[in-house]
This record gives sequence, structure tokens and C-alpha cells, in this order.
Amino acid sequence: MAMRNILVAGNWKMNGDTASNTELVAGIVAGAPRSDRVELLICPPFPYLATVAAVVAGSAVSVGAQNVSEHESGAFTGEVAPGMLRDIGCEYVIVGHSERRSLYGETSFVVAAKFKAALDAGLKPILCVGETLEQRESGSTESVVEVQLGAVIDKVGIAAFAAAVIAYEPVWAIGTGMTASPEQAQDVHSYIRAMMAGHDAGIAESTQVLYGGSMKGENAAGLLAKPDIDGGLIGGASLKAADFLAIAAAAAQG
Repeated sequence: MAMRNILVAGNWKMNGDTASNTELVAGIVAGAPRSDRVELLICPPFPYLATVAAVVAGSAVSVGAQNVSEHESGAFTGEVAPGMLRDIGCEYVIVGHSERRSLYGETSFVVAAKFKAALDAGLKPILCVGETLEQRESGSTESVVEVQLGAVIDKVGIAAFAAAVIAYEPVWAIGTGMTASPEQAQDVHSYIRAMMAGHDAGIAESTQVLYGGSMKGENAAGLLAKPDIDGGLIGGASLKAADFLAIAAAAAQG
């Protein structure tokens, strides 16, 4: 079995300001675990990316964006191109987050185009997939994930995942206080890896698959102990350095 590194990624969503970000980033950089196996990533809102990237440069913390345009440049008012993100120091970008899909109507086709644009610009996309409560209760979790992941594989091919990350988001467990049990999460992570292995076993084995459903310091160890869970895409717990670092510490001990 490949020893995949653990990636602990903080998605700040639409939160923060200059003063609170400065404090948060300083705390994370200072407390980052000294571990070759644990990578830390923070994804601030667009206006703060350049500043945060400058602060963490040379540290153990990477920076990513929360969204990106599928276009390289042009008349797309209000959009941000992948090359711009790379230019200011981003290494990663989240694509297809459940909030982008549900609130802003991003289809799997659009998400696949964003994934490709990010890769072409030298960014590492974090592809989010996952089901709603209604979809889980109707037994269609696997078919939903298959469509979402399949759209990207169809667009870029399986080999592209050598430079990408997947995050499984049980949409019903985001911001609701509900968490998938480690067993429920592992089942879907295992399914994602098996689906990828149908195309390329090596890529399936080496790709990091993160859990993105209310991971916290107190439940991180149980989730990360599962064989196919390679880290977390963290929402609320990424907004306080102590909370984020507690997850990183659990990862470092695993």
C-alpha cells in the first residue's frame, strides 16, 4: 500500500478580515506540526490570497483558492483566472465545492472545465464530490459520486489525478453538526478509490482523498485511522488556529 501523505486543508469560505487573518495565519504557521507526512493548506477568500501567500512563503503551510474560472482570461467580469492564482502564490484550488454546485448552479460539466483549467495553469485542483441527505436516504450516494467524478475523468483522463486531490463531502454533514461515521466515510472513500482503480490502479493508490464533512479535533483521529481517508477539507474548524492545529496534530500522530 502506498504511504500517502495527509493533507489538512482549511476552507475559510466567506470569513475573515485583515486583522483576524493575520492572527490566524501566524498561529497556524507557528504551530504547524514538524512532520514529513502532514501537509497544511489554507484557502482564504480571494481578496486576502496574495497577502496570506506572502506571509506563509517558505513555511510548512501552502495556500489555495476556493474557486476559479474555467477561462484563461477575457471579458468575464468578476471572475478570477487560474493563471492569476498561480501568479500570486497559490498552489491549490478547490473546484466543485458543494456550495458552488448548490448555490451557484455549477454543473459537473462546468466543474470538469474548471479542473482542467486549473491543471493547465499549474495549480493542484481539489475536486469536491458528495451527496445530499435526500440522495443518501434514497440510496444514490455512489451513483451521485460516480457522475461527479466521472465527468472529470471523461474530461481530463485518469492520469491527470497524479496532480490532483479529491475531497468527499457528505453535503448533509456540512455545517449541520452531523458527521458521517468513520465507517460511512470510509465506505465512500473506498468506492471512490475503486472507481479510479477501474481506470488506473496506480493513480487510485497514490491520490489523496480527503474527508470534507465537519472534521474537528475530537473526531479527526477516528476518521484519519481509516485506510482510504488521507486528510480533511476543513470548514468551521479552520477559522481558529487551535482547532485547525488540533486536527493537524491528530494527523501527525496517526
